[in-house]
Amino acid sequence: MSNSPRYAIYYVPERKSALDRFGSQLLGYDAWSGEHLPFPADVTQTVADWGDLTADPRKYGFHATLKAPFALAQGQTERGLIDACAAFVGTPRPIPVIRPVVDCISGFIAVIPAERSRQLEQLAADCVTGFDSFRAPLTGQDRARRNPDKLAPRQRDYLDRWGYPYVMDEFRFHMTLTGRLNETRRGGVLEMLRDRFSSVGLPSLAIDRIALFRQEDGDSRFCIIESWPLTAVRS
Repeated sequence: MSNSPRYAIYYVPERKSALDRFGSQLLGYDAWSGEHLPFPADVTQTVADWGDLTADPRKYGFHATLKAPFALAQGQTERGLIDACAAFVGTPRPIPVIRPVVDCISGFIAVIPAERSRQLEQLAADCVTGFDSFRAPLTGQDRARRNPDKLAPRQRDYLDRWGYPYVMDEFRFHMTLTGRLNETRRGGVLEMLRDRFSSVGLPSLAIDRIALFRQEDGDSRFCIIESWPLTAVRS
């Protein structure tokens, strides 16, 4: 992986909201401030290796991917990307609203929609296409990291076209809470996280903003540069 900065466009909950605190405390990292956070004591008492289980998602902060991490294309700048984000959110659109639940997705535990949302899928597709001019082509090393031989043909096509295999009809909204767990570990951790999430009291969630993240180099955590609320279509 290159040591130049990478950027990503994610959904994040509003800063200091109940969902923001829920995810950031569990991951032990606040992507808004870049600060380490102590894990909730009851979580580490229940799951002694919680720090290990959350090591991978901690690097990215609590988020849902809309445009996966990318290096800037030649001639593009961070300032230009910030301006493009501001312009993107200025276009009115229906604001997706989901019913969030905690469940497993591909071996990870995450906050996901209970039902499919076409408006959310459209938002993600618009981010993938709308910001692609800022993305540098994948290096051979970055492409190999995605294990293209293990991807379905369509996913491999998306990887080559958009730099990420899980876009368009392969997109699945998720706010990751753990690394990949085997079946033996998954049940108890899932039960604990569902119980904690129920205390957040969040029957619905509007996906109403985007945030621009930056990672300084391959060893750094992603931090939020700026966030913007989406503009809703007038009813």
